[in-house]
Amino acid sequence: MFRKHLVAAALLLLPLGAQAWGVLGHRTVARIAENHLTAKAKRGVAALLGPEILPLVSTYADEVRSYPDFKYTAPWHYLDTTPKLPFAQYADTIAALKGPTAYSALLQMMMQAKDPAKTKEERLFALKFIVHIVGDVHQPMHAGHADDSGGNKVAVKFQGKDLNLHSLWDGALLDYQGKTYTELAAAYDHATPAQIRQWQQDAPAVWLFESYQLCEPLYAEAAQNPAFDYRYYPAHAVMLEQRLLQAGIRLAGVLNQLFG
Repeated sequence: MFRKHLVAAALLLLPLGAQAWGVLGHRTVARIAENHLTAKAKRGVAALLGPEILPLVSTYADEVRSYPDFKYTAPWHYLDTTPKLPFAQYADTIAALKGPTAYSALLQMMMQAKDPAKTKEERLFALKFIVHIVGDVHQPMHAGHADDSGGNKVAVKFQGKDLNLHSLWDGALLDYQGKTYTELAAAYDHATPAQIRQWQQDAPAVWLFESYQLCEPLYAEAAQNPAFDYRYYPAHAVMLEQRLLQAGIRLAGVLNQLFG
């Protein structure tokens, strides 16, 4: 009974305007992933992309979802639930959700990308969404609370500007550095072999649960004092960097499996 009520609440309160990491973050994730593809995976990805490259298709999912033909993909970018669930209950909850979510969409697109019965266009569509969704689920506020739409309803200030907690993590923190995605990828891409092995072994439910846990102190800080100043970025820089790095490494792991 508890699970049924939780699922219903989550479906009713999913946000519509989430855009994890913005252009800069998604391209950084994709650029890191490119650095860790096997030779065979590079060929398989290139065969689908043609003249395009991973960083530049990483925002395709955000670019098309406002069009009527793609409105059905809007819930594919996030998964908000009730807070403070242990991992086992969280994993059961996100697997039981009946409506579309980032979790269900990622699993669906992974199946579609490797299905030889699908057309090249269908597999390319799946690839573009995989690149995007892997980035999305590593942004902590994309696994936030359903009752505030993943922080979209939590008003904050950053450097004197009015934002919400979700948009702060989507783009403002990355934009604050004033770097390009290639510069960010070069600066962040320093995972050890042991980290790469572990991160690529983790299942997508783990990726989401990590974000789900990381969002809690962000909510607590906003509740205590929502006016963030120059100290906010350095206090969260390590988390920001690690989530982008983990997303890139894990995206490479997915693509190596699908195309390698």
